Amino acid sequence: ILAKRNLAETTRYRYGREIKLARAARVNLLDATAVSEYAANLPNSRKMFLRAAVGVLADELTQAAKAQATPDNVAGMQAVLWRVEALKGSIQVQTKKGQQAHTWLNLAEVRALLTSLTDDTTTKAMRDKVVLGLLLGAGLRREELASLTWRDIKQQGERMVLNITGKGKKRRVIPIHDKLVALLMTWAEVVGQTGFIARSVTKGGELGKSISGQGILDIVDSYGQRLGKEKLRPHDLRRTYARIGYDAGIDIGQISKLLGHSNITTTQRYLGLQINLKKTVSDFVPF
Repeated sequence: ILAKRNLAETTRYRYGREIKLARAARVNLLDATAVSEYAANLPNSRKMFLRAAVGVLADELTQAAKAQATPDNVAGMQAVLWRVEALKGSIQVQTKKGQQAHTWLNLAEVRALLTSLTDDTTTKAMRDKVVLGLLLGAGLRREELASLTWRDIKQQGERMVLNITGKGKKRRVIPIHDKLVALLMTWAEVVGQTGFIARSVTKGGELGKSISGQGILDIVDSYGQRLGKEKLRPHDLRRTYARIGYDAGIDIGQISKLLGHSNITTTQRYLGLQINLKKTVSDFVPF
């Protein structure tokens, strides 16, 4: 698998070495728990190489699963993809002081976050699910979510979209999932379709007219703690939206536009990507 990748010789050697050492220790590299327990005792430098190597393996498994997908084996394929997602998040590398960590949730964590509110029909729970749904399902900044109104939801062709005014008053259009639309329509039955979508809710269940960015941060932090994710932030859910799209094969240029980034370099940093200077698109242009 490593031989197929366009890696520097030293990088390929280090990745291969960590894979061999893990196998020698009889670690099942397809078992996220086993990989996590093994990696916990490694120095940070080795964790980084093992995580990268496992990431390559996970990407290959994803491609293989998608290539073999048929309408009859969708459930089995989805199970493989969930397992791969768990594998990708199995190795935690300690971040150096002063270095910003790239944090996002895997698909299993996203599902756990959203389904944790399924049976709760209180006004607060419904509001929370709308907030989490818009952060995860539209990649909004918290300020954008706080200022989002019902007039910003439009029908465009076959899809419902959000008309967002972001940083620098730049406008962008974000298509949203039918289930997110249904969630919003259910919420509209509670609050009406005028004014701001996200609202504050008192302990007694009374609705305010709007919600602050801090209020949105507090909601995300609260549910992050339920997942065991300390200091989960709205931006982490925005990054999760981007990562899910990237892993699903969405073009990075499209992801960049959906996020409202001024350039793709910002999006690459979001996703924890590095530009491949050895092989790039320009190499294939017939000059």
